[in-house]
Amino acid sequence: MAFVLDSPLHPLLHSQLQAHLHSHARRLIELRIAHADLDASVDHLARSAVPDELLLRRLKKRRLGLRDEIARLERLLEPQEPA
Repeated sequence: MAFVLDSPLHPLLHSQLQAHLHSHARRLIELRIAHADLDASVDHLARSAVPDELLLRRLKKRRLGLRDEIARLERLLEPQEPA
């Protein structure tokens, strides 16, 4: 069965694709907020008189993980340019 753009399934498929894209965009926003929060926590902890080095390393590692996830989602949401 060939897919026809004016078939009754087309609006449903379109709305599902839009919802999927919006969920990625929403997740990207959430990750950016979490990254900013971790950034502030790392800065605050690093400025303390006796910083907890283990906690600082864990927060920095988590922040890098968030940055990687942000980059992955940004690549997913950006349209691919032809070579």
